Amino acid sequence: MLKRRLLVIGGGMAAARFVDELCIKAEDRFSISMICGEPWAPYNRIQLSRFISQGGDPTQLLLYSPEWYAERDVTLHVGDPAVQVDFVRRVVYTERGEAFYYDDLVFATGSHPICLDVPGRDLDGVFTFRTYADCAEIRAYARGARKAAVIGGGLLGLEAARGLLDLGLEVVVVHLMDRLMERQLDNRAAVLLREELEGQGVRFLMPKETVAFLGDGHVERIAFSDGENLDIDFVVQSIGIRPNVDLARAAGIQVRRGIVVDDGLHTSAPNVYAIGECVEHRGVVYGLVSPLYEQARVLAERLAGNEAQYRGSLVYTKLKVSGVDLFSAGRVEGPGLSSFVVEDERRRVYQKLVFGENGEIQGAILYGDVEASSRIVAAMASGASISASPLQWLAGGRPVLTISDDSEIVCTCNGVSRREITQAIVAHGLTTVKAVRQATRAASTCGGCKARIEKIIAEVRGKKEPICSCTELSRDEVVAFLKSGRYLTVLDAMRALGWKTEEGCPKCRPALNYYLNMLFPKAHRDEPVSRLVNEREHANIQKDGTFSVVPRMYGGVTSPADLRRIAEVAEKYQVKMVKITGGQRIDLLGVHKEDLPKIWADLGMSSGFAYAKAIRTVKTCVGSEFCRFGVQDSTTLGIRIEKKFERLNTPGKVKMAVSGCARNCAECSIKDVGVVAVEDGWEIFVGGNGGLKLRGADFLCKVATDDEALDWIGAFLQFYREEAEYGERTSHFVERVGIERIRHHLSDSAVRRELNERLEEALSVLEDPWEARIRELSSTTTNLT
Repeated sequence: MLKRRLLVIGGGMAAARFVDELCIKAEDRFSISMICGEPWAPYNRIQLSRFISQGGDPTQLLLYSPEWYAERDVTLHVGDPAVQVDFVRRVVYTERGEAFYYDDLVFATGSHPICLDVPGRDLDGVFTFRTYADCAEIRAYARGARKAAVIGGGLLGLEAARGLLDLGLEVVVVHLMDRLMERQLDNRAAVLLREELEGQGVRFLMPKETVAFLGDGHVERIAFSDGENLDIDFVVQSIGIRPNVDLARAAGIQVRRGIVVDDGLHTSAPNVYAIGECVEHRGVVYGLVSPLYEQARVLAERLAGNEAQYRGSLVYTKLKVSGVDLFSAGRVEGPGLSSFVVEDERRRVYQKLVFGENGEIQGAILYGDVEASSRIVAAMASGASISASPLQWLAGGRPVLTISDDSEIVCTCNGVSRREITQAIVAHGLTTVKAVRQATRAASTCGGCKARIEKIIAEVRGKKEPICSCTELSRDEVVAFLKSGRYLTVLDAMRALGWKTEEGCPKCRPALNYYLNMLFPKAHRDEPVSRLVNEREHANIQKDGTFSVVPRMYGGVTSPADLRRIAEVAEKYQVKMVKITGGQRIDLLGVHKEDLPKIWADLGMSSGFAYAKAIRTVKTCVGSEFCRFGVQDSTTLGIRIEKKFERLNTPGKVKMAVSGCARNCAECSIKDVGVVAVEDGWEIFVGGNGGLKLRGADFLCKVATDDEALDWIGAFLQFYREEAEYGERTSHFVERVGIERIRHHLSDSAVRRELNERLEEALSVLEDPWEARIRELSSTTTNLT
């Protein structure tokens, strides 16, 4: 059968999702081509804000691989935008003169960023924030800059501001209105958001009207309507978007604010459709991803021959800024509405439900605790009223029977319900978030629902995976058995638990050894034979069989005497390389195994634990003691943290950092535990990872004193020790458990006290392994003599 030629103009997220949906629903009935104006295949624009601070290759953002398009016979034409449409001949011409003939045409041309029409808008250093190219240019320009301004206090503007702050810049947000995100927030939520971001280091000028950008060839100042000026190095504009309708208008299609479509997403031209940010439907233009995906699904259904209508979309969003949990949906203020508000000032939680005349939810704001967001979306979508107690409902109660648990929208970006996820898990035996994402698209956009999906997987399967092939028991079952039986050796535990093999394997032996040590720190005697090679030898093995030795340097601070001693040892044992590590320590590389005890003895320093699943280094900046930007003494706190928790065994290695200001020179945002100074205390972040799978840390809490910081960090570490699987880094642990659960659990001072007491018991029996090995060898030598 001859395939219909379908042409998509546009290479954004809506276009890519439509092609994906159509390939599934219409099978091989269409020959599909896409004209992408940008030089890349469709990519995830929602993740752009992190690229401002972290950089990277645009291929990391691609929604689908090149092989995906090839397997579906989809032709991608990139870097050459469409410039003319001929409806009579049914052909589209590109800028380079390429001609694409079609039977059905889809406009998915997206939108343009709105720019201020003021003098100086063409100066160097004035940017927009919309594409990957924008991010790359901003990063390049920022290298020689000190102070940046973001014009616009909306969703994207705040995300851009946070990205620039992470680059170490002073950041000022200039906003025309008197409150942030005025369309999504009420006054109280806007105040809380501003206070949080000010604590992170962002300044605000609002309300403030920009009337000119001033400078000699490049921007140097911003002029305001009140006569004031602001000295600046560069500017990022993020004040909204405008549908890209120029091509459609030139072709004669009906256009108002956007390309006008009906409920079937038809335009005014035959066989021509439109979806995405370029569309105006029933007078509404949408700029969020979930409505665009809904349009893509409906159009794919219709072109596949099925009945489907687009009736409009529920609008909701989450702010993706480190340290801020914020959700907004629907109408948050207005005539004919009533509201229910609850605020916990201590936890900085603000929640507001907005009701219509019949008691149905018309809108909501959640700040500081967004756990109820998926229930709110489900309730708003159904139009049903909730139970008589909004407080109970927000805290975890269920809506009325017309809204079942299964209808809960777990992935708000893609509109994937709990029912769809559950069905996929059962039908295909899925066990991982990645498998669920491939089957349902849940967690494929912003990734904020990963922890929720992991919980659903665990609930549906009823039992977690065994810790290894030697047993059928899960981690939780093993720990429960060990706790009840007080088995004190790995072999005793394996025999009692019915292990399939007599001596276990390299995966389960270290795990059992850790669990026993964690449960019974005073009674259990550590078993070196059940540890990995690095922990047995107390050094890091290299690919040539030699080892590296990293002596402890608290907080990265050393002395001339220690440096002299390290240099003498390196020369004495002909160390191949002396290197500064990423954690501000000195690494002696190329040490032979037989020389390890002698080097430890000559150094006379304690082990830096650069080889173990344990507390590693605490990286610090110079802080207020020397730095002109420092607001707290980060070095002193870093040393206190390192001395407090050194040698502590943990499920995975733990790296920590303390920064003396929001410029974050110690890279706290990608550490297992990061502490960032603010004017009135410290902000603590957890679950970061700067390794193979990059992950930004989640905000845990804000404290006023060093002692409070140690209290919270100790409680978090012990909670992680007790609840995580062996080998699980904090990044995956925090994603799996959920930062909300962790934060809520640790907010109870009695819980923190109990966790710290158990932590102190574990710390009380630890000693430096280098000293212990030297003492052991010395005793053996004496006995032989």
